[in-house]
Formats: sequence, structure tokens, C-alpha cells
Amino acid sequence: MKKLLFWVLVFALSAQVQAQDKKAKNLLNQVSSKVKTYKTIKIDFKYSLQNSKENVNQESSGSVVLQNNKYLLQLMGVTKLFDGKRVYTINPEDEEITISKGNDKEDNLITPSKMLTFYNKGYSYTWDISQTVKGRSIQYIKLVPTTAKDQRKQILLGIDTKAKQIYNLIEVGKNGTKTTLTVVSFKTNQKLPESQFKFDKTKYPNYYLNTIE
Repeated sequence: MKKLLFWVLVFALSAQVQAQDKKAKNLLNQVSSKVKTYKTIKIDFKYSLQNSKENVNQESSGSVVLQNNKYLLQLMGVTKLFDGKRVYTINPEDEEITISKGNDKEDNLITPSKMLTFYNKGYSYTWDISQTVKGRSIQYIKLVPTTAKDQRKQILLGIDTKAKQIYNLIEVGKNGTKTTLTVVSFKTNQKLPESQFKFDKTKYPNYYLNTIE
């Protein structure tokens, strides 16, 4: 009788876990579907990086403009522009511009153009805690990379359940580093200038160009 009760509890727990995982996947799918309806997205965000062992604590703010797979990212004084073919990393402090081929093909690489849909593959999903933040209902989904060589332990994705938008992303590395990105402003379908994703070399006459093929 005890063994029977044990297996009943095991199956019940397993069914509950599967239901929760399915609920997590469904919510992520809703967010992904809504993101695909936007022609353009502009996000202002707060960024923090912490590692108590290494005594690292950095905080900054940034912005990113997205259109299809193109993006313009500004963070910690550095500008990163992807025109669909090449990435231009502009560093004013060093007066250097690094030009490289776009690399969005790695599943475990969260690039700006994938930051709102990166979770579509390469992770297992778990329904996690919910919080109320300034009147907004935020549901967290825990994502665990399915590749053992991935250096990330887990990712917590906070989702505004009403707006179906990502509120924040908390990435925890196996080395103890915790990176948090919190959305401050989320604007969509704004008209962008034609030059938004075009690199203009004339704006940086004294910069050193470092081309990586």
C-alpha cells in the first residue's frame, strides 16, 4: 500500500511539473508571437553585472533599436551597429572601430537582435515565482541551457503577463557572475531614419579601423 501511494505521488508530481513547463512554454510563445508583429522596437534599459568573488559591481544604462535582425546598441559608452551583414563596434575611448561579420547563428549567444526571442530553443523551461512591480504582474520563467558546455547556469526571464513583454532578464553564470537587464522603456513601430542602421565612416575621421574577417 505504501509503495502504491509513493508511485501515485510520483506520477502526480510529474504531471504537475509537466503542466507547469507547458504553461511556461505557452507564455514564452505568446511573447515571441507578439514581438514578431512589431516593425521596429526601441528599448531603454538598466544593466548591472555583479560577481562578489571577484569584487565586481557595475551598473549602467543603455538603449537598443531593433528592426528585423538589424540593431543599434549603445551601452557603457560603446556603440554596436549591425547593418544585416557586418557588426561595427565603435569605441570612442580608444578611437577604434572593429568591423566583423555578423554572427547570430550560435544558439547560446544572446545578441541584441535575438534578445527578445533567444529562448525559442536551447533551453528547458520551468514556471517560477511571480511578483508585482509598480502595479505590473511579473511572472518569472526559469531557463536552463540544455548544452553542458554552456557557461550559464540559468536565466530568469521576467514577463509582464498583461502586456506580454519582457520586463527583465537575470543571467547567472557558472562562475558566479550575475547579469541583470531591466527594461525601462519599450516603444514599438516608430518611424526610423533611413540612415539608422548605416555605418558612416566620415563621422569618425581619426578612428582606427580594425577589420576582422
